[in-house]
Amino acid sequence: MSLLELYCAVDDFCQGMEKEEMGRLLGNGSQRRERTGQLSDSEAVTIMIHFHQSQYRTFKAYYQEHVAVYLRGEFPRLISYGRFVQRMPRLLGWLCLYLFNRFGKCSGISFVDATFISVCDNRRIQQHKVFKGIATRGKGSTGWSFGFKLHLVVNVAGELLAIYLTAANRHELKALPQLVNRLFGKLFGDMAYVSQSMFEQLMQQGIQLVTKVKSNMKNKLMLLSDKLLLRKRSIIETINDQLKNISQIEHSRHRSPINFLVNLVSGLIAYSHQTKKPSLNLFQFPRLENLVELDPIQWRKK
Repeated sequence: MSLLELYCAVDDFCQGMEKEEMGRLLGNGSQRRERTGQLSDSEAVTIMIHFHQSQYRTFKAYYQEHVAVYLRGEFPRLISYGRFVQRMPRLLGWLCLYLFNRFGKCSGISFVDATFISVCDNRRIQQHKVFKGIATRGKGSTGWSFGFKLHLVVNVAGELLAIYLTAANRHELKALPQLVNRLFGKLFGDMAYVSQSMFEQLMQQGIQLVTKVKSNMKNKLMLLSDKLLLRKRSIIETINDQLKNISQIEHSRHRSPINFLVNLVSGLIAYSHQTKKPSLNLFQFPRLENLVELDPIQWRKK
């Protein structure tokens, strides 16, 4: 997606939200001044998202060496880097709303996983002050981490369906109920989501949780289609890798918790605008095409 296409998409969304917000506000009879800033909100949001689509590793270098030099024509009323950083916390609301608008559609087959978002190197945990009292230590398959845990749900097209940010020591099962509000059909997860009580709870909501069994558990019969889809659960691992290495949602240079959220949400939006996402071609497998595009009522009947 080009910079112009990205700006048009963001600006159309911002204008639509502003009209809807103005229609809901109740006036008190006094006259209000509606002054716009030198750099509009849609332009600022576009710059934040475009940074995560670029090859720059730091926003300061991107803004001073690329935006201020090569994008003056696209942003003629550009402000200084210091003023933009002061304005970044105001962009969090717009970014969150736009991210929710970019969520995909549940097709009946979803994948869930969690990944650590480290805020500093493990050797500097004792000296870290920015997230003191907020970030926690957590241990996963890759070792210990200090920061947060990002819980994701994606569909077969690689589109984001739900996100949830918790402390690094929060177990995946405790975050799962907040992720399934818009889901139906089958949800595939790794061994961390093995729980009989959670399976029964989700089944009452029309969601079948599918996982492998642990070595100390009794074996159970599983449909061939479910076994094939469990093998394809690596799609969400690929998405986590792209979020960290391409969209750059993780780094250790944050100086504010709010700016950490701005960086995280901007990176998720940048991923949602990728023209080519990790996806599955389910129709190459037998008996899988019947599971796609089922509404919740039809799925429960089956």
